[in-house]
Amino acid sequence: MKQSLTMEANTMRAVEITSYGAPDVLRMGVRPMPVAAEGEVLIRVAASGINRPDVLQRKGHYAPPAGASDLPGLEVAGVIVAGDEAAMAKAGFKLGDRVCALVAGGGYASFCAAPVDQCLPVPAGFSDVQAAALPETFFTVWSNVFDRGALQPGETLLVQGGSSGIGVTAIQLAKAWGATVIVTAGSDAKCDDCLKLGADHAINYKTQDFAAEVQRITAGEGVNVILDMVAGSYVAREVQCLAPDGRLVIIAVQGGVKAEFDAGLVLRKRLTVTGSTLRPRSVAFKAAIAEALKRNVWPLLESGKVRPAIYREFDAADAAQAHALMESSQHTGKIVLTWET
Repeated sequence: MKQSLTMEANTMRAVEITSYGAPDVLRMGVRPMPVAAEGEVLIRVAASGINRPDVLQRKGHYAPPAGASDLPGLEVAGVIVAGDEAAMAKAGFKLGDRVCALVAGGGYASFCAAPVDQCLPVPAGFSDVQAAALPETFFTVWSNVFDRGALQPGETLLVQGGSSGIGVTAIQLAKAWGATVIVTAGSDAKCDDCLKLGADHAINYKTQDFAAEVQRITAGEGVNVILDMVAGSYVAREVQCLAPDGRLVIIAVQGGVKAEFDAGLVLRKRLTVTGSTLRPRSVAFKAAIAEALKRNVWPLLESGKVRPAIYREFDAADAAQAHALMESSQHTGKIVLTWET
């Protein structure tokens, strides 16, 4: 559905959270255009990625960090139209360059200010929609699977929620890294999707006990790294699934914040239980991830060895429908909003 709005100079279209609640609280509105501060660029947005934290923010469960836009949206792709020229030059960008960027908020808008150090060039041959599907998931997976989880070639990774945007990214990057990948998903069709993306094994967690299946698949050895978006009651079984010196990395708590597990197993197997949230971290922290991605992952994207999995794109005016799809969990991969440019 297209929606026309009266626009004035220095204003932009933006998807606003009019109150906390269901997807229909998302409405297209008009906002002042942001101004790029020192170290930032202004991007004319062509596409915005949708992520689970956006849904939590819409419901009132995930407030933006201090100083960030109240608009939802953590990743965008588009063209640099203004900004700190010295910072751009240092980062190798110029006006008119196509970029994708990780932001702490404000991505659901036709213009978005982003730290230049959190921008990456659109990979060669990529559309804006494909580029908008990269930042949040690729920053998150790199930081948690490869930095915190220290996944090594030849090791085994278990991804809880393999059909999610995070999951499909983790599958491809871990396979490109030379790891064996086991995933869980909520249907046989989603398991098939994950296998097609490169997963070695897929477990339907609604019909199978993932812990028992992991033990069977690994012949009792367990996995080296687990990327967990569930937490809650899963943690106890994940501790059982880990091999000696294994690492459990928790990045979301969809199953609850409280967990009981056998601490004796943690001691005997020398396990690491860790976790992180990316949104409130400093620009410097995210800049380091951006550099690692540009060095290690962008060549994989440009060669076609790794590709974003786009499930569906929506016009930005239909953001409520996009959120409803996200909450239905019927999708595999990314959902993206598009803006007329």
